[in-house]
Amino acid sequence: MSNRENWGSKIGFILAAAGSAVGLGNIWRFPYMTGKMGGAVFLVVYLGAVIVVGLPIMIAEIALGRATNKNPVGAYTAIKPKGGWKLVGFLGVLTGVMIFSFYSVVAGWSVGYFFKAITGELNNIDSAKAGEIFSTFVANGPWQVILTGFFILITALIVVMGVTKGIERMSKIMMPALFVILILLVIRSVTLPNAGIGLEFYLKPDFSKINPEVVIAAMGQAFFSLSLGMGAMMTYGSYLSKKDNIPSAGGWVALLDTSVAVLAGFMIFPALFSVGGIQPTEGPGLVFQVLPIIFSKIPLGIIVGPLFFLLLILAALTSTISLLEVPVAYLIDERKWSRKKANLVVGLLTFLFGIPCALSGKFLGLWDLIWGNLSLSIGAFFIALFVGHVWKTANALQEISQGTKEFKLARVWAFWVKYISPLIILLILLSKILSSN
Repeated sequence: MSNRENWGSKIGFILAAAGSAVGLGNIWRFPYMTGKMGGAVFLVVYLGAVIVVGLPIMIAEIALGRATNKNPVGAYTAIKPKGGWKLVGFLGVLTGVMIFSFYSVVAGWSVGYFFKAITGELNNIDSAKAGEIFSTFVANGPWQVILTGFFILITALIVVMGVTKGIERMSKIMMPALFVILILLVIRSVTLPNAGIGLEFYLKPDFSKINPEVVIAAMGQAFFSLSLGMGAMMTYGSYLSKKDNIPSAGGWVALLDTSVAVLAGFMIFPALFSVGGIQPTEGPGLVFQVLPIIFSKIPLGIIVGPLFFLLLILAALTSTISLLEVPVAYLIDERKWSRKKANLVVGLLTFLFGIPCALSGKFLGLWDLIWGNLSLSIGAFFIALFVGHVWKTANALQEISQGTKEFKLARVWAFWVKYISPLIILLILLSKILSSN
């Protein structure tokens, strides 16, 4: 354990862990869900869900990782050597690989559209032309496979450099760059004509629209947005110093991740309502089909377009780094592989699973449902049960107390993780299963 890497600083961990959480879901899924679920009322419920659902599990996951200095499989095994708990850890490792495989496809779209934007292919287009460009682009199988492989390669080149020199160093560059670009785009969006209509939709809640569907959707979005349930935070927590304050670090990660989602809303809705005639419920098309139309119609759109797709690339890359690190950490810790060998094998395996995702939209959607939704919920449910009832919250709080002068919400957190979190996650899981049928 003495030769195991650690973060060089607390800020390094916060930026890397926030980068893990910040991804394409923040940039397009959050605005799409907000538009679909009634605008500002969804934003209010979502912010509450981050605190109620996300933060308690995040603290539990980080504490488990730091206490054991292990990856997900090693962490469960260290505390409960017998029984089937290590299978939950294996599920986390497998989930990391599978999410990485389809996530890299969508990340590859961002790379492709960045080049389309800087070469002027997206200039002066209407909705018909935008749809035609997107359809032609995703139908080009060989090109999709190349872009997927390219993104996996870039991710692997960062992860192979290690925790401090690779992940931490790049996170310190990419996360500030992401925020700078996002803020520039927000400023451009809110200064457009009729932007106020979009701001009102986003910020003026109609509480009569609250219903169980909105609440479940907001909890699900908060939960998945924070990268919980697959052991990424456990793995990142295992590199954290005993001197660092876990609740504080977890709070900062949640704040940064939520800030990106909220800022994305400020970027999307004023622009949508300024252009007019476009619904905020386009889903993935909101990014790759609708926004290019907006960029072609607004002043400085020729600059804003490439900046936006660069933002998507950075957001995707900060997430894929953590997706790769989970299985790599397992192979280094448990199988005693070198980081280079682990990177190569996992990278190739991910690429092989990524090929059918790149060639078939239906397969990509299936993989997203199984691994990006159901598997994460199952993983987080068992994390809550394990920390609350197997490891025990008293032991978790003992770990949290190291580096923490006083955790004022210790009793509330313990009760929440033992009883409330599993119940909420179970509701989210059941809603996902029922909605998929």
